[in-house]
Amino acid sequence: MRNKLVANIALGAMLSIGILSAKPALPPTDPNIEKETGHEIRMYAHYTIWDNITYRVQNGAVELDGEVSQPYKKADLARIVQRIPGVVSVTNNVKVLPLSPNDDRLRLQVARSIFRDPTLSRYSLEPVPTIHIIVENGRVTLEGVVASENEKNIAGIRASGAGLSFGPVVNHLVVENAPKKG
Repeated sequence: MRNKLVANIALGAMLSIGILSAKPALPPTDPNIEKETGHEIRMYAHYTIWDNITYRVQNGAVELDGEVSQPYKKADLARIVQRIPGVVSVTNNVKVLPLSPNDDRLRLQVARSIFRDPTLSRYSLEPVPTIHIIVENGRVTLEGVVASENEKNIAGIRASGAGLSFGPVVNHLVVENAPKKG
């Protein structure tokens, strides 16, 4: 009985200091840091379709860009990325979008218009859809990835038809595996 107790205590100690970690650490190369950065951003509990984060890694230095809909998200994301093994510095160029009830209303209208479309509704089933709706002072920009040029066009049309937008919708959606031109 005593040996079993000592073995359990030793196992608990090894687990607590990470000797038996379930996830092996990747070597801190730029591609691995980039992969882990993307994973951590997507796993951030407050990352939504109203946010759009891009990043670059060079010699362990991570540069964050994009937009977030709430001020606390900017600091949270920088702190999360800084904890990734091999990251030597984080440059946080993330823009905090103005807090506005009108922008919030427009975000919801555009999202409903896009995700209720039969062609695009499958994107709403993802934990964080790949279509991101950025609204700043009544101006709408679509960011992210879709499967086809047709889906990109439909998303732009639906966003434009949602109403209340100041100016044309900017459609920066990227077509996944698009054929190369030229």
